[in-house]
Amino acid sequence: MSNNSDSAVGHAHHFTDMDQQREASTLGMWTFLVTEIMFFGGLFVAYALYRSMYPEAFAEASLRLNLLLGAINTGVLICSSLTMVLAVRDAQSGKVKGLVRYLIATIVLGSAFLVIKAFEYSHKIHEHLIPGSSFQFAGPFGQQAEMFFSLYFMMTGLHAIHMIIGIGVLSVLLYQAKRGRFTAEYYSPIDVAGLYWHFVDVVWIYLFPLLYLVSRH
Repeated sequence: MSNNSDSAVGHAHHFTDMDQQREASTLGMWTFLVTEIMFFGGLFVAYALYRSMYPEAFAEASLRLNLLLGAINTGVLICSSLTMVLAVRDAQSGKVKGLVRYLIATIVLGSAFLVIKAFEYSHKIHEHLIPGSSFQFAGPFGQQAEMFFSLYFMMTGLHAIHMIIGIGVLSVLLYQAKRGRFTAEYYSPIDVAGLYWHFVDVVWIYLFPLLYLVSRH
């Protein structure tokens, strides 16, 4: 009977050892994140272009966003990044209870972000700020303001979709963690999920000032 490292839990047969498997997983996630950066980058460029063209209209439209809710959500995501870091740390140390606890905390914080964002969206619907035939914006910047809100919903909506995916991934990892799937030797799924989660958080760190602080000093 072989007792070498190839028999370790979670070790895929096409990798020579766990270190190579971990490096390949990390590289794969970074490659994926680069494509996501380019995806979001297109929206950021479009936003910068239209904001430079219509600075007054974007400033007026930004005032219709709820700064308090945006700031609360920023704090929520920063806290979720901390709990994700702690989850990865406990996974690396083989502390299953701590891993489970911090994964739950991260999922709860991510869900809280989505609830707050849903409340914010519902308020925009009530104010008729959804781009389309029912869009209403008093003042001389109606069309330009509609462009702002089009970008707002595209950027924050895409971010929310990434959050939902992240929560789904963490939920699967939580289930596996409770079943003892991860050890101090095998924790790469937690590690790469952490990279994804931090990426989503960083995107919001850029979205918050761009969208909510346009005309505030």
